[in-house]
Amino acid sequence: MERYVVPRASSSTDKRKSLERRPQWKRNLAELNGRISSKHRHEYSSLLVESYDEVGAFLQCNNVNEQSCPIHSTHLVNHSSQNHHIPLTREGISGLEFDKKGIYLATVSKAGCLTVHDFETISCLTNGLLSNEAKQVLHISTNRQLDVVRWNTTNQDEVACASLRRNEVLIFDIGYVSSDPVEVLKMKLSTAHGSEVCNGISDVSFTSDDNARLFASGLNGVIYAWDRRLSHYPYLQLTSNSHSSLNSIQLNMENWIIFGANKQGIIYAWDLRGGRTSVAFQSHKEVYNPPMIAMKLSSMLETITSLKEQSNIVPKEIHSIHLDPSCPYQLAFHLDDGWSGVLNTHSSQVTHVHCPPPAWLDGENCSTGYTHIRKPAWIPTYSIYAVGSSSSNGIHLLDFYPHKSSACHVDFNEGVESTTNQMTQNTFIPLSGSVTACAAHPLNGTIVAGTKQTSLLVISQRRQFCFNYLKSSAAAEQELSGPLM
Repeated sequence: MERYVVPRASSSTDKRKSLERRPQWKRNLAELNGRISSKHRHEYSSLLVESYDEVGAFLQCNNVNEQSCPIHSTHLVNHSSQNHHIPLTREGISGLEFDKKGIYLATVSKAGCLTVHDFETISCLTNGLLSNEAKQVLHISTNRQLDVVRWNTTNQDEVACASLRRNEVLIFDIGYVSSDPVEVLKMKLSTAHGSEVCNGISDVSFTSDDNARLFASGLNGVIYAWDRRLSHYPYLQLTSNSHSSLNSIQLNMENWIIFGANKQGIIYAWDLRGGRTSVAFQSHKEVYNPPMIAMKLSSMLETITSLKEQSNIVPKEIHSIHLDPSCPYQLAFHLDDGWSGVLNTHSSQVTHVHCPPPAWLDGENCSTGYTHIRKPAWIPTYSIYAVGSSSSNGIHLLDFYPHKSSACHVDFNEGVESTTNQMTQNTFIPLSGSVTACAAHPLNGTIVAGTKQTSLLVISQRRQFCFNYLKSSAAAEQELSGPLM
């Protein structure tokens, strides 16, 4: 039949059209390549953010091995009293963190309890398959306030705890059934008369290439480094230009640079690769090293014209800093007034800012009587920052994607970016408690938030959508398979 067909003479227009590439289907391209670009992931992350909701809430477990926690019992007695004028300063979750695989969740409280939860048990609790009395992997009651908890990056059986009121780092092994730490690291601080000085530790960070080396930040503006193979005392001290307290520290992925943020709103960076710091690491002697660079956040925020025109920018205390796991040069910061943002460590410029309305604007009282340092968390692979609200019960999910299309970018143009089909927006999720710290599951992005009421809130995708869909599908299938009339 083809021999009777006369081919049409091709024109230059047809040739030009044939050379034009057809637009690629994003979904099929990801299925064929097995890779999802960060831009494509950002475009559809809005669907993920909109699906988040509080799916479960439960109090910290108060029994392990059929024994009641005395500190938890005292906490319940205080709550049952009708005198609400007495401030409960030693209550609330002060820190929590997932291990690398997301199997366990470690939490510490102001009352002095260290608890290790099984995430599978938490999932069962949120689905109603278990009661709130389910036993936990580990629950230790100490006689000291606990403010920070960190997993050993290279030894996931070890958990480090520290307090703002102690000069010690406590190392616990979750494989041992014991309330005593397996190791205690101390800071040797003394006055000219030989008496010991109480300093306190605000944050701890393990190196990712050595399970024996870790850093801790003190309230005197110094970062201490231990090598557990040598001594229980630090062999290196990194000093800042100020004696102001360091609230948070962060090691980069290569363990080359360590960042520290203090109460005066300054972020310091120490280079651990060369110069005097390298000599100190090789000689294993206690040496004082000044920071490589000091960056004042208020001065950087003043360079943002649109922000300076609307706000009176003054130095604020930095509560915490975190490096983006999906974009290592993005260092997120959170301030005591509720502001959050991103510092580009390559250009030393603030690229993202989120400024929620102050508490007094809604008639809220800012003096709550609590002394918690808020600790946000990154949701992995999406560059979304989960921040507990400073004025109400809930968390902000902030779009900190490293591009101008981010809703928090200082150069964001809403008129231009709104033409795209999908655009991630900052979302506020109301919760049943006041959030003090957040932790995101490293694999599925589930957020667990600790509250001032010593409870854990689980924020994840709403499962009722799936249940409603299955219910409607089952009803439709039953209707179609019914008897024919």
